[in-house]
Amino acid sequence: METIKPLHVAELRKMREAGEKIACLTAYDASFALLEDRAGVDVVLIGDSLGMVIHGGNTTTPVTVDDIVYHSKAVAPHLKRAFLIADLPFLSYATLDRALDSSQRLMQQGGAKMVKLEGGREQASIVEYLSVRGVPVCAHLGLQPQFIHKMGAFKVQGREDAAAEAMLHDAKVLAEAGADLLLLECIPAGLGARITAESPVPVIGIGAGAGVDGQILVLQDLLGISPQVTLGRTPRFVKNYMPGAVARGEKGGLIEAAIADYVREVKSGAYPAPEHCFDLPASIKP
Repeated sequence: METIKPLHVAELRKMREAGEKIACLTAYDASFALLEDRAGVDVVLIGDSLGMVIHGGNTTTPVTVDDIVYHSKAVAPHLKRAFLIADLPFLSYATLDRALDSSQRLMQQGGAKMVKLEGGREQASIVEYLSVRGVPVCAHLGLQPQFIHKMGAFKVQGREDAAAEAMLHDAKVLAEAGADLLLLECIPAGLGARITAESPVPVIGIGAGAGVDGQILVLQDLLGISPQVTLGRTPRFVKNYMPGAVARGEKGGLIEAAIADYVREVKSGAYPAPEHCFDLPASIKP
């Protein structure tokens, strides 16, 4: 019987170099972890999105390190192949010492193999501090949900020239500081492609176009059961994969079939389609 080898940072880099798209998805419990791993998901994220889709809140800011550790511990033992990333919650990395303590808990207690943090060049010292101590880091740019009370709304970022250039610079600085992955959220597709072309590390997108190295969705969005989807507020980048599985008459394995469909479409480039991507407004296009 073939032994399943777990993915690591080096394999994700090889996938990028080979032109293979990286399929990523959130998970928060053992049951879905098993399904995602079996369906071929490459990267599983314990996202602070659990504050909204699991806890039912309006933002991610109330999520704590204890919350992420709890859900990570439920997921980690059930991933044979997928690479596990865990979010550093709001203000859990506000200082070097807090960032290290939080990361230690997510990796030692939660079983994560990488931590993710939000913010641009101002987080470079945190990224470097963690990286040189053996903590793999994913840096998150674009729409940053933990900054919602400053941003004021969940909206597309990087549409103005100055903001786009700043994001390009941030991506470079964070990679140079030691970030192993970049995640781009809700930015114009052209900007996502440009950051990816200039990045030395793999780039994962959510609402960042098709020109990145991989895609991630929130599991409940993919299944059409998240609060915002059920209330009719589906983000543009979200695709519900359940109707396709139902239409084929899948027997008993609808959720796994939907996840497998997502993985196949990410790998083939069918997702995201143009209708899932953001473009520059006509008024500021070159």
